[in-house]
Amino acid sequence: MAETVESPASGQDPAAEDTGFYHESAINATWTGTRLAIGGLAFLFGAFVFAYFYLRSLNSEGRWHGPGYHPPSLIWGTVIMLLVLVSAGVHYAGLQQIKAGHKKLWQIAGLVALVMGLVAVALQISELFYLPFWPGSSGFSSVFVGFYPVFLTILLAAMVWLETLLARSRFIPEISFVEQPPTYEHAFAVQRFQASLSSFALVWNFLAAMALLFWFLFYVI
Repeated sequence: MAETVESPASGQDPAAEDTGFYHESAINATWTGTRLAIGGLAFLFGAFVFAYFYLRSLNSEGRWHGPGYHPPSLIWGTVIMLLVLVSAGVHYAGLQQIKAGHKKLWQIAGLVALVMGLVAVALQISELFYLPFWPGSSGFSSVFVGFYPVFLTILLAAMVWLETLLARSRFIPEISFVEQPPTYEHAFAVQRFQASLSSFALVWNFLAAMALLFWFLFYVI
């Protein structure tokens, strides 16, 4: 990606110094917010993992699965999980391209990742409408129906984030990712975009890992 641009030397221009200070603060806020978000999501998903294993181990009166239980479709669950995983993989591959200065290749990868993520969300919503068990009929069904609407909301928010990144990239010249932009304003815009892009990749990869984890919990064991 483009080289880091240092702020103007202290004492030269107060306005430029303020611009550099706010620029550095914005980048630090992006990375700090991303790490806090992942930590918060880890606690959120951890609550569902705890509920899953607690209710499964307790299994009061055989209510973990309950009478007449039918498991959710392994095919549907696997397709949805693979869509999220491949979406994250495609975007990560595109991220390496934009680091090398190939913005258009990242845009193509980002668009593919966006479509795959939205398809995964749509399929998961469809599965929730046609579950082989009633919500709340057992411990398993309660955790399943409780988890996926929350997870889908987060996935959809991530896809909105990716869409905004794709829109922002249209206004950044491709050459700015490999050469020094002519002004501090342009250089700062590129760096803030790069920080947001890397933050999204980190969050999306984390969500893909969660999709794999809960696929294993709900569909395999």
